[in-house]
Amino acid sequence: MKVLSAFSHIVTWGLSTTSQTGQECVCTSDQPCWPNAEEFSQFQTLVSQPLIYPVPTASACYPTSDPSGNCTEVIENWTDGNWRSSMPGSMEVPHFETIMFKNGTIDACYLNTTITGACGQGRVPVIGVDARSVADIQAGVNFAVKHNLKLVVKNTGHDYLGRSAARGSFVVWTHNMKNITYSPAFVPQGAPANETYYDAVTLGAGVQWYEAYDAVDQYGRIMVGGMSFGGSVGAAGGWLAGGGHSALSPTYGLGVDNAIEISVVLSTGEYLTVNSYQNSDLFWALRGGGGGTYGIVTSVTYRTYPSIPLQLYEFQANSTNSSAMLQLVGELLRSQPQFTDDGWSGYGSISNQTLSFGYMAPNMTNETATATTQAWTNYALSLEPWGVTSGTVMYSYPSFYDLYEPLFSTGPSGGVNLMFSSRLLSRDTVANKYKEVAQVLIDCGATFNMIAGGKVNQIDPDSAGLNPAWRNAVVETVCGFSWQDGTSTTEIQELIDRFRGRIKTMYDLTPNDGAYFNEASLFEINWQETFFGSHYSALKSIKNKYDPHKLFVVAEGVGSDDWNKELTCRF
Repeated sequence: MKVLSAFSHIVTWGLSTTSQTGQECVCTSDQPCWPNAEEFSQFQTLVSQPLIYPVPTASACYPTSDPSGNCTEVIENWTDGNWRSSMPGSMEVPHFETIMFKNGTIDACYLNTTITGACGQGRVPVIGVDARSVADIQAGVNFAVKHNLKLVVKNTGHDYLGRSAARGSFVVWTHNMKNITYSPAFVPQGAPANETYYDAVTLGAGVQWYEAYDAVDQYGRIMVGGMSFGGSVGAAGGWLAGGGHSALSPTYGLGVDNAIEISVVLSTGEYLTVNSYQNSDLFWALRGGGGGTYGIVTSVTYRTYPSIPLQLYEFQANSTNSSAMLQLVGELLRSQPQFTDDGWSGYGSISNQTLSFGYMAPNMTNETATATTQAWTNYALSLEPWGVTSGTVMYSYPSFYDLYEPLFSTGPSGGVNLMFSSRLLSRDTVANKYKEVAQVLIDCGATFNMIAGGKVNQIDPDSAGLNPAWRNAVVETVCGFSWQDGTSTTEIQELIDRFRGRIKTMYDLTPNDGAYFNEASLFEINWQETFFGSHYSALKSIKNKYDPHKLFVVAEGVGSDDWNKELTCRF
């Protein structure tokens, strides 16, 4: 079986702690440097919970691997993001539990047990800490530094770059840090006496968005947060570290714009509370500079806002006329600045025969909502002679939570092998290249998120470590592909080659637009610039300052360019 060269980022083989070229390497479980049973037993006395031994999601379907497991439960919950996130060895995207070796063999634990007949550990960490407190995290970090272990930080496993897993690694699992504290008069540590207080909520590292929304709604508040089915994305982890977009962002800004204070454990074991008044450089980096890179976040304090009514505008069009569909998609791109400036945001999808989206507008009357969407409605209707049929519906909701709860509180959010690439389309791009971009999006069957523009564009690009491209973007587009377990490496390689071609086409069309770090692939071109823009060098300096042990290293993360592709040896 031919090995996928494109999978080189997630291929691992045995390495010593000092390579033949003299590189400094971390220790993995297949090496003599790995701690022995007595050392792990001593470590156990330092943490509050029994050490965890993560297993792949489907392990219960292999009795020899997990005799006490329940395969029926696995089958029934395979696509449930909250179920998957409740297990330390389960990843939202299953192929990040899998590893392909250089000789072509595969180590995996497929749901379909007939593919390999055995359950392999793959890239799932082998042992770790079920962190329930700052002290647990500090103990885990100190142990990893002492033994030079390959460390993984995992919360929910919602990660499209595989940062929540690494073969033979030691994991600090923060999922069970669920504290939520609401404060109507929060003042950041170190703030001057005349500092304005915030109506805020502090979320522990393991809080997920469905839990956060439920909590603040009890106080008649809303907050900027993720919108995924089941609400299983972590609210205080990688979502924020990558930027944190939301359907509320055009009104209130991104997640990084609403974080007031962050608590974090460094590789030195030091516990810091950072904000605009203390360790402000680290606070800057943690807001958009990438997850798993500077330390382990233990909590985040966010602004909240009064609950307000909103309008939902749903649109769908169908056509078998490819020219008309191209014109329709192109016009939608060109109309994005008008939509977002009027207060609209939302999500949609594109194919060669359909275009659909649902846009929401907080604190807008039904009359204003109808008026601000009328031009688009009329345009779509004007294409009827060319075979485009379209329809619209307008709904009124008394609050954001009343929309979120029925639409997003349930639904599949994991269990599919997939890769995708994103692009943050700027105002210049949608004004001048909308036709060319529309064709790419139709060809790849794109989804799009109108979660930029508005307030996001009004904030100083240098106010956070976030990629400055966000401050000129009006829409994020996403293209990708998926495959079934057992697909041959040749077929996957063909899909990847086609995928990389589309990434290059979009990059060539929009070289200055960047991508969203949390919704991207390992194959983005010029990833330092694409993910972090002009902030990369500053972020790397901050990374080196606060992570002197070089403990926190993730794929395509700041500083990872100093490591080999397997992120096991430093140049």
